[in-house]
Amino acid sequence: MRIRTDGDYAYRNDAIERAADFYDCNKTKAIVSACDDVPKLVAAARQVLERDDLTLDQRREIAETLSTRAVDFEIEQSVNVYRD
Repeated sequence: MRIRTDGDYAYRNDAIERAADFYDCNKTKAIVSACDDVPKLVAAARQVLERDDLTLDQRREIAETLSTRAVDFEIEQSVNVYRD
């Protein structure tokens, strides 16, 4: 597999280098590690945001903090009214 890092894709090289620094490994292992970790981290974030002991404001603040360029967490509040 090849990942383009030329021209308009030069930013990818910086992202891969940051991942390699973060994981303290080579670029290939860093990419694989990030690909393994991201779905687990997103699932964990969703689980936290669904907790009943958080206020709406707390959920929104956490969602804003955890959102990235690629993953955006949004909090919605709905009220359902049922009549007989």
